[in-house]
Amino acid sequence: MADLRHLILIRPCGELAIKSRQTRRRFQRGLVAALQDALASTGGDYRLRDEWNRLFVEAENPGAAAAVSRVFGIASISEVEATAEPRLDAIVETGARVYTDRVRGGTFAVRARRAGRHSFSSRDVNYELGAALNRYAEVDLDRPDVSVYVEVREGRAYFFSRKIPGPGGFPLGVEGRAVALLSGGYDSAVAAWMLLRRGVTLSYVFCNLGGSAYERAVLNVAKLLADGWSYGSRPDIHVIDFEDVVRQLKGGVEERYWQVVLKRLMYRAGAAVAAEIGAHAIVTGESVGQVSSQTLANLRSIEECVTIPVLRPLIGFDKQEIIARSREIGTYTLSEKVREYCALTEEHPVTGATPEQVAAAEDGLDLSIVDRAVTGRRALDLRGLDSADLVMPYLYTAEVPDGSVVIDTRDRQEYDRWHYPGSEHRDFWELYSDSDSLDRDRSYVLYCDLGLRTAQLAEKLQGSGYEAYSFKGGVRGLRQWLEKNAVTTD
Repeated sequence: MADLRHLILIRPCGELAIKSRQTRRRFQRGLVAALQDALASTGGDYRLRDEWNRLFVEAENPGAAAAVSRVFGIASISEVEATAEPRLDAIVETGARVYTDRVRGGTFAVRARRAGRHSFSSRDVNYELGAALNRYAEVDLDRPDVSVYVEVREGRAYFFSRKIPGPGGFPLGVEGRAVALLSGGYDSAVAAWMLLRRGVTLSYVFCNLGGSAYERAVLNVAKLLADGWSYGSRPDIHVIDFEDVVRQLKGGVEERYWQVVLKRLMYRAGAAVAAEIGAHAIVTGESVGQVSSQTLANLRSIEECVTIPVLRPLIGFDKQEIIARSREIGTYTLSEKVREYCALTEEHPVTGATPEQVAAAEDGLDLSIVDRAVTGRRALDLRGLDSADLVMPYLYTAEVPDGSVVIDTRDRQEYDRWHYPGSEHRDFWELYSDSDSLDRDRSYVLYCDLGLRTAQLAEKLQGSGYEAYSFKGGVRGLRQWLEKNAVTTD
């Protein structure tokens, strides 16, 4: 066992304390399992001691505190700066030695807490240690420069100067499983986090409307939630290709109903996955009135298509509240780069549809197409994905999708000798350093001699929120594709 120098005091959430003893034991086991998972993720040795109302971790890795602070079910943690025998004289001697230089010339407060049987009280600790430090600094109980906390337990006294807030809530998994419909944007990521915080284990369902670059962006959001906030579980994501579903929707449904019908189809896909994996509910990022499909009437008409409960933790949030929460949990930077693919029309979408009207609008659809899409889905273990898994499969394309802008990044002379019909010529390094000159609402196919340099450019563009790909095989691959598809070249 390595030298375990980092000692962390952990305070379980107050909600755990009000549960029955049997339920509390179950929640406590879940909390210990989640802590073990978090500590294992740091890669260092550790010891974990459960004292019911307090848990203590001795860890080799200095990053252990950061991981532990993201475990649901924790009210706060403190990194212990010193310990002493639980005797008043030892506590005063240790506290004076450790904190004299810290408080010198400033202000301080001593805040003691005692649990167990001792010959002194918390007030005695406050008074005696305060008097010892008062020789070097002034007491300020309201806004001290340094707070000296002393927590006295049966076997040891612990000293610390900070309480780091935990996320609160319940340990992951104690409230069952749900599927979260994830689009990668601010709303769905925050909604997922809020259900995780209530102890619900999540599997994610992603209905892909926008190709592999979009998939990569969503996977990055899901992986952040999995790696940073899902200790105690092994979340997966079910990637469902919705291209054929949307194509049939546009051909068989009146345009003003596209948005509500699309959401119904996604609900059906989520419910089908939930039934297969034994999940109890669907989680969405909807809030009242945010977009046309989220009026109360439309939400009722959408939800009517499934029998499984639909949970909307953001139902009363406004957009700024959601964005603020996304910053707190860390998904903001990734989500702000995700393009909006769900807005199929801006042509006066219906805002007050009844369930009967939406059901009638669906009459032109063969709903078995959703079942086929769900059957053909891919399930990915999010915590098992590494950086290469999130980059390499998404950089290349072997075709030029309709409506794409094709960009040739070779020298001008090479472009003049031959280029893809209608392609634009752009200098590689100018585009690499000034990607903001591109329209974010377009998709891009890039090519160079071998397709290697443009893969580097596609990686940068995708990281900035563009849908951009390098043509696989470069000029040679592009010529072969043109020949195969009988496209006339210059």
